[in-house]
Amino acid sequence: MSDLTPQLFAQRVVDLGLAERRAVDQVINDVGVGEHDLKDMIKAMQRHGLVTTLQTDKILKGDRQGYFYGDYKVQYVIGAGTFARVYRAEKDGEVYAVKVLRKRFRDEVKELEQFLREGSMGLKLRHPNIVSIYDVIPDKRNPFLVMEFVEGQTLRDLVKRRGGLPAELALQLMYEISSGLAYAGSLGIAHRDLKLSNVLISSEGKAKLVDFGLAALTDRNNPEKMADCPNARAIDYAALERGTGVRKDDPRSDIYFAGNMMYHMLAGQPALTETRDRLARLNVSRFQDVVPLHERVPDIPGGVSQITHRAMEFSPEKRIQTAAGLQSEIKKTLEFLRSGAVTRRDADFSSPMAEHHDDDEMPTNEGEGYVVMLVESKAGLQNAVREKLKSRGYRVLIISDPARALARFSPEEDPPADCVLFGASELGVLAMEAFNQFASDEHTADIPAVLLADHRQTQVISNAVTDEKRQLLSLPLKVRELRNALKALLRDVQRREIGTY
Repeated sequence: MSDLTPQLFAQRVVDLGLAERRAVDQVINDVGVGEHDLKDMIKAMQRHGLVTTLQTDKILKGDRQGYFYGDYKVQYVIGAGTFARVYRAEKDGEVYAVKVLRKRFRDEVKELEQFLREGSMGLKLRHPNIVSIYDVIPDKRNPFLVMEFVEGQTLRDLVKRRGGLPAELALQLMYEISSGLAYAGSLGIAHRDLKLSNVLISSEGKAKLVDFGLAALTDRNNPEKMADCPNARAIDYAALERGTGVRKDDPRSDIYFAGNMMYHMLAGQPALTETRDRLARLNVSRFQDVVPLHERVPDIPGGVSQITHRAMEFSPEKRIQTAAGLQSEIKKTLEFLRSGAVTRRDADFSSPMAEHHDDDEMPTNEGEGYVVMLVESKAGLQNAVREKLKSRGYRVLIISDPARALARFSPEEDPPADCVLFGASELGVLAMEAFNQFASDEHTADIPAVLLADHRQTQVISNAVTDEKRQLLSLPLKVRELRNALKALLRDVQRREIGTY
């Protein structure tokens, strides 16, 4: 709106109920009465948290509606699908997710019923690995669901950004997913839309299932009916169930697609070819001609590969039969993998990384936007650090030669990394000298660095210069200690924009 003045914008914020008059007046006073334009007013309002970008855009367009759903104030879009949009919303100081049926489906009886049935079904589900639904508002003009807000990302985004996940991490996430499925199954509810985008990974690294919408389509009054759902999201389930001769809503269908998710997490790509072609998706050979997991992930542990393929058995009788059964098998495999880990007591300083089972294998976004350079000549430690940090969102650069690493930092160019790890397990004094030079050179003095050394390398330790930006960590390397050191060192370092590094 070209005629919108700063004062009129501020008045709209009050009229729409987005902020109280007192708070808006305070922003106006802060901006002052000098030569300030609309852009200055908008920046000030956003800086004080009175309006979001979404709200600002709607005001500028002249929109009068869509700022609230019931008593829930919309802040921004967090997801959008074919049938609904999901917003982050606030009410009485609490944050929620509000799922709103798209306008074009509100007059469609089947779609509206499905949407409300999904909400009613979700009200029954209370489990730490399922996103909770708190309320269902059947307003015909604006039907919406009030849901738990999960700070984090989808599992699909996690895999897309990081590629194939480490086996233990993939197993842990699938253990949590199967826990949620087993609980829903105990109530007679299947999911029927299992895919990576329907799993949220919280900021604490916990997997949470969302969108039991297709479960609401189950025709329990006609158990003899074969899978024949016209909904595009159900076509994969329909094709599998037709091809294997089972009834619609067979609980083993969820097991097959859980296996496909597991495969996708490990390989970085799905077992089933993704296509929008309806006929191709209905072709039963798509579920049979699966490339063996070990061909795409040569170093995959045998037990992990076995579970994945047993979950994806084409024959329902040979498949893992229940979500509880899948959870049990994953637990055994996790215990087996972890029982073979090297402990700190048995390790020497040449060991790549001490094994830990605290929260290290839980993914978060803590390293997103940061680049870490590792200066290390031992391949084992290179791979271990790369895997551990990559699973936390960091980008990791590996250089074996300390002199070449220092040369990568030029006074005339932006630094290639936000923090440098110098490994002394094999490089010894060379790593220590490079660590000290990195601290003394003017163009790198403000860049954080860590020296990794064993307690027996007394010469290295005694000559290393440490301060608030220079830390010394002991080998074998503890994951938790490394993560805590990076968090502290990078606390005041601005994250890089995704796609720029």
